[in-house]
Amino acid sequence: MWPGEVVIYDPRAGEVRGHHQLRHFVSQSQSLLAERHARVDTVTATVAGGRAVVELLARLDGDGQEQLWPVAVVAESRDDRSVVFRTYCSQWQVDGRREHARPAILSSAADLPGDVVGRFSAALGAGDADAVVGTFAPDGYYREAAGPQAVHRGEAELRSFFAALFSAGGGVSLRPCVITDDGVRCAIEYNCVRWGGRELPPQAGLCVCERGPDGLLAAVREYDDLEPPD
Repeated sequence: MWPGEVVIYDPRAGEVRGHHQLRHFVSQSQSLLAERHARVDTVTATVAGGRAVVELLARLDGDGQEQLWPVAVVAESRDDRSVVFRTYCSQWQVDGRREHARPAILSSAADLPGDVVGRFSAALGAGDADAVVGTFAPDGYYREAAGPQAVHRGEAELRSFFAALFSAGGGVSLRPCVITDDGVRCAIEYNCVRWGGRELPPQAGLCVCERGPDGLLAAVREYDDLEPPD
């Protein structure tokens, strides 16, 4: 489909460039998914500015139990022949490990919208749990990268979650790199550079902020491998 340049940035494989590496990457990925009897559902897609962010939910078999694995794929094509894919997810569901700090793959160069998305990010960086909760609709939820089993919905659950998140001494600073915004969903590719009082080497991730009809956040879904500092 893409006779020109093909580049993939993947949490497990790193940078995949060119058709030879692509074939090897696809073969390995197919083997991994086949071993886990994976079924993949498309959750939603955010399309704007020649870029698409597709949110997927893979259902994996693990020790007789189904594991739900959220994955987000960004597809960006500068012409009809070439494409760049950037994949974001937690790898914990695949290998059971949490030590997967992912280096930055983009530079921090974007400006957030000035609406509820910008207010959410500012409150997150300031470590203000009340302000963060105030950006969500009454039934709004925050889903961690671990998947549907790590959803915090409603004022009480959100306040408890973010209070614990900020217990490391402050907020979480996410510097936006590329933003795909269709007016309802705003997908932010970012570098995490600080957690609490600790500066971090830039770590890549993506979150999707979904606005509700009341102008507040109906949902925030994370795709990353960030871990709180010790």
